[in-house]
Amino acid sequence: MSNESGASGPQAAGNLSRIDLNLLVALDALLAEESVTAAADRLGLSGPAMSRTLGRIRRALGDPVLVRAGRHMVPTPRALAMRDRVRRLLEDARSLFAAEEPAAPSGLVRTFTLSAHDSNVLAFGAALLDRVAREAPGVTLRFLAEGPTGVAPLRDGAVDLEIGVVDRDEPEVRVEPLLEDRMVGVARAGHPLLEGTVTLRRFAAASHLLDSRRGRLSGPIDDALAAHGLRRRVLGTVPTFGAALHVLTGTDAVGIVSERLGAPAAAALGLRTFEIPLELPPLEISMAWHPRHEADGGHRWLRGLVRDAVTGFGRPDQGVSGGSSAAGRLAACGGERPAGASSIAAQAGFGCAQPPSPSGV
Repeated sequence: MSNESGASGPQAAGNLSRIDLNLLVALDALLAEESVTAAADRLGLSGPAMSRTLGRIRRALGDPVLVRAGRHMVPTPRALAMRDRVRRLLEDARSLFAAEEPAAPSGLVRTFTLSAHDSNVLAFGAALLDRVAREAPGVTLRFLAEGPTGVAPLRDGAVDLEIGVVDRDEPEVRVEPLLEDRMVGVARAGHPLLEGTVTLRRFAAASHLLDSRRGRLSGPIDDALAAHGLRRRVLGTVPTFGAALHVLTGTDAVGIVSERLGAPAAAALGLRTFEIPLELPPLEISMAWHPRHEADGGHRWLRGLVRDAVTGFGRPDQGVSGGSSAAGRLAACGGERPAGASSIAAQAGFGCAQPPSPSGV
């Protein structure tokens, strides 16, 4: 009984005083990176210094923590079991000792990581970076391509804010809808499909190019076509939206873009958008974050920044690109712009493109 009492009192306090709590920071980096070299880079240490620190951690825990498996290192079962606890301990410690968040964004010195599809970055990335440069010179925005779906990146702190179609409903995530968009087709100017009405059968018979980070060959459009007893020919896939647009300029394939967020980038390359003859679900663009950031002043400022950039992009009455976009591109290239003409492409900040073929829709 006396031993148990001592372990929870002065003896435990004495043991804790002999532990270097900085080892938790190194342990967190090692467990996250599963590499001594990568963990050293993350903490700004040399490789030998991190190797020595790993040795100290191993002695303190009585566990190898990371072991060699071929050319890589893998965590031991005990290391895997403690990974989330280590992360939470560090977050609690940082929250405890962090200075009060400055009221003005000009005083922020932080890096925010945002996960977004590259079509969204093309649409409002410039507006976000411009606001950051003007309002918060100490802030850096790090955009990441969309990663694995689920709450883990937000919960683990790998991502501060997710922007896009958030079709999940986990209790651990806060979701705020920002903008509703819809899908339209896109093809090069002069494409044969644009000569006449784009019927359901003509659309399905065309060669299709998909942009998918995972190389997926089907999606909601295929489900909608199947309901009509039709299938489309998928010519190929590319990993990014930007790559898809550039490929479409030189092929007879057709693609899909979001009308408000994606069409301006297509117009900048001289591509034409057209109505898809299908009933398709709307695209609800939202932002998602972990509840621990709910009251964080810097994160609140970031959410307001994204809210302004996304909800202020384009106008819902601009429709599929056509005469108004052509007028906008003409004005951007130095020509006369008719009174009252609008330009999604010009508003998005894209450069001059060749005017669309009159055969387009």
